[in-house]
Amino acid sequence: MDIVNEVEKTLIEASTTYSKDRVEALKKAYQRETNENAKWALDLMIKNMETGEKDKVPLCDDTGIPHTLIEVGEDVENIPSRLFENIKEGIAIGLQKLPGRPMAVLGNDIEKIEQSKGLYPNSESLKPAPFLVDNYAGDKIKVHILLLGGGPEIRSKTTKVFHKRDYNNIFNVAFNHLKGNLSLLGCTPAIPSIGVGRTHFEATTLMLKGIAYGNLDNQSDLEKSFTGRLNQLQIGPLGLGGNTTVLGSFINIGPQRASGVRLLSVRPCCFVEPRVASFEF
Repeated sequence: MDIVNEVEKTLIEASTTYSKDRVEALKKAYQRETNENAKWALDLMIKNMETGEKDKVPLCDDTGIPHTLIEVGEDVENIPSRLFENIKEGIAIGLQKLPGRPMAVLGNDIEKIEQSKGLYPNSESLKPAPFLVDNYAGDKIKVHILLLGGGPEIRSKTTKVFHKRDYNNIFNVAFNHLKGNLSLLGCTPAIPSIGVGRTHFEATTLMLKGIAYGNLDNQSDLEKSFTGRLNQLQIGPLGLGGNTTVLGSFINIGPQRASGVRLLSVRPCCFVEPRVASFEF
């Protein structure tokens, strides 16, 4: 397999194409929506989705920061020696062909923070985030490419929560954060992804795995309940009101330590997200 070529195609797919569960969720939301302004917005989103897939153009002007999650099967005997380098090369080519929005900042560390030297003119100069590696029961290597946009990142949060031996305290914090930020996000309906772990790193990793592995056709009772609670806010598509503030929720709870504190990571994916596509070899 030509890994570079597969990564290139997968990045373009993630940027331009909704997964099947997302397509169906958006169409069902349109059918059951009673607010005319909300139906108008959902209709535009469906047309945007159809245009992106048909013409292979980005679903959003903010083409996102590439994140890579690699799953290695327990029965895999050999990992390609240049796997990481090939993935980085494929991402660069994919950003060039897409094209991605030029977002890489010039300069030294301080100049990059201050953005005082401007930007690289080409989209392929954008470096991907550090890779995450996971394992599963199987004999393949799976590569998931995620594109994370700036709007949801600004409205995201990772924090400690004193659980007081009641899981509701965790999800009340998540709910209240989203309640105050979904209308500010603007690009609703969202799909919140939530991770609950022992450290900030683990909670954020679990949240990212929720984005990579989550499926709107397979929602737990907790996810359904949380979704229903958020939709009662009546923020609606693009903040115009209506029944569809979120399309679903991804909740990923990891191991917990003996402590009064849980670490919570919340990210409200906007209506073009999660942008994720995968391949295996």
